[in-house]
Amino acid sequence: MENLPGVSLLLEMSIYLLFGFLVAGILKLFISSEYIAKHLSSGGFWDTVKASAFGVPLPICSCGVIPVSEHLKKSGASNSSVISFLVSTPTSGVDSILATYSLLGPLFAIFRPVAAFAGGILSGNLVSIFTKNDKIEKQPELSQMCEADIAEKKSFKEKTIMALKYAFFELVESTGKWIMIGLVLGAVISFAVPQNFIADYLSNKFVSYIAMLLIGIPMYVCATGSIPIAASLVMKGMSPGAALIFLIAGPATNTATIAFIAGRMGKKTVTIYLITIIIVSVFFAFLFDVIALKYGIDFSRAHEHSAIFPNYLKLISAIALLALIIRPYLKRRDKMEGEKFYISDITCSHCVKTIEEAVKKVEGVENALVDVKKKELTVKGKYKREEILNAIRKAGYTV
Repeated sequence: MENLPGVSLLLEMSIYLLFGFLVAGILKLFISSEYIAKHLSSGGFWDTVKASAFGVPLPICSCGVIPVSEHLKKSGASNSSVISFLVSTPTSGVDSILATYSLLGPLFAIFRPVAAFAGGILSGNLVSIFTKNDKIEKQPELSQMCEADIAEKKSFKEKTIMALKYAFFELVESTGKWIMIGLVLGAVISFAVPQNFIADYLSNKFVSYIAMLLIGIPMYVCATGSIPIAASLVMKGMSPGAALIFLIAGPATNTATIAFIAGRMGKKTVTIYLITIIIVSVFFAFLFDVIALKYGIDFSRAHEHSAIFPNYLKLISAIALLALIIRPYLKRRDKMEGEKFYISDITCSHCVKTIEEAVKKVEGVENALVDVKKKELTVKGKYKREEILNAIRKAGYTV
C-alpha cells in the first residue's frame, strides 16, 4: 500500500509535519503580532529585514497572512514592512521547511526560506523607494488578532495548552485541506502524467519556469500543500528550479492577496509585489539548477533520508495526522438565527476564529458564527450594525 503515490507521500511527510506543527505552535504563542508591529514602524531598510526575519518561520498560510498584515498596518507598521511580511511569511514556515526537507531534501529546505527572506527584503525596499510610505497611527484595540498578545498573563501550563491547541487544532485545521489537496494532486501527477510528458513539452528550462509562474501566481496553495505537487513534478523529470518557482510563487501569491494589496496600498505597490516575486523566484530557480547540475544531485530520491524512521512510526504519524485533519469535519457547528453578513474573503478556519473573536467583542453581541462554505457570518444580539461592520474591517476582511 505504501507504494501508492499519495500514501507514500503522506508517510514520508507526516513525522516532519507533526514536529513542525509543534514548533510552529510554540513560535506563534511567544512571538506576538504586537511585538512584531513595534519593530516595523520606521519604514527603513532594517525594518524590512526584521519583517522578513519574523515572517520566514511563522506558520501563517496565504489567506491567514492577510488579516495579520492588516493588523500590523493598523498597528503602525510601514507599508514597506507589511509588504516584506506578506512576501516572506506564506512562502515559508517552520512546518513547511521540515516538510520540504522530508520530500525534497536539504537543498530545497535551505533555498526555500532563503528565497522567502530575500524576496521580503527586496519587495519592501522597492516599495519604500517607489511609493509614498505612509504610516498609520497605532490602534491597540486590534490586539485580538493573536492569542500571544495575552500569553504573558498566563501560567506555563496554560501557555503550553494554548501552544498545543494552536499547533494541532487551529493550524492543522487551517492547512489540512490544502495538505490533502496537495497529496491528491501529487498522486494524480505521479500516476496519470506519462513519464515522457515533461521531457516532451517542458524540457526547456525557461519554458518550465514560465509555466510554473503562470500556474503558481493566481493559484491558492499553502506552503505545505505545494510540496507534494512539486515533489511529484520533480520525480517526473521537471527541472528542480521550476519546482522551486512553484514552491515560492504558489504560496506567496493568490488573487485574494493581490486584491488586498491593491485595495489597501495601491496599484503601484501590488505591481512591485508581483514583479519582485517573479524576479526572486526565477533568480533562485536558475541558481538552484546550476548547483544541482554542477553536483549531479538526484532529487527524485531526495526523500530516502527519511528511511532512518521505522515504518511503524511513519504509519502511526500518518494516522495521527489524518485524524487531526479529519477532526474539524466531524465537529457539528450549530445553526443560529440572526443577521447575516457576506464576507467574500473567508477561506479557512483562521478566518473563522479571527472574525468570530473580533465580532464577539462588540457590545451587545450574544453570539457570532461563521460558515466558511457560504462565506457568511451570522450575528445574534442587540448591537449597532455599523460597529459589526467596523469590527470585520478592522480584522482585515471585506464585508
